[in-house]
Amino acid sequence: MPMGFIQSELDLKLLVLYIMSRVAGPVTFLQLLELALCDEGVDYFDFAEAAAELVSTEHLLLEDERYSITEKGRKNGAICESSLPYSVRVKCDKNVTKLNSRLRRDAQVRSERIPRNDGTFTLRLALDDEHGNLLTVDMLAATEQQCDRLSEQFKAHPEQIYNGILDVLLTDYEEKE
Repeated sequence: MPMGFIQSELDLKLLVLYIMSRVAGPVTFLQLLELALCDEGVDYFDFAEAAAELVSTEHLLLEDERYSITEKGRKNGAICESSLPYSVRVKCDKNVTKLNSRLRRDAQVRSERIPRNDGTFTLRLALDDEHGNLLTVDMLAATEQQCDRLSEQFKAHPEQIYNGILDVLLTDYEEKE
């Protein structure tokens, strides 16, 4: 392994368990790799091997191409995490905080495409906060491309869309004669 604080396979596995015990939800291989690259001693091939071994020993669970930590991994990682250098833990914590913000946002802003019998789609858009659902909208979309475009816009601007709907619903429209 190159220079860095992570010098052995065991160090690398402890680093992965440390990271996984702090992420807000399941992560992809690339997200986990990005977090683990906080130390110069981590390289891609050793990381890939360590992640695979942690899955085979049931410290990590791999479902739908996303990793999550098992209770066994959480317990064993907690016992040994103090052996990771402080500077590595600080870098990890900083990077995990950024990722957790994105994971929470992704969990709160969702879209689902539901095929209809006539070839069109129902697009379900949902926005949550820490207390629960704020908005769920089902709308007709003629094509998959239209679903994708509407979904992208919703995910990029959920607060503006929510506030726009509230504005329209709360506006006092008077009948003009």
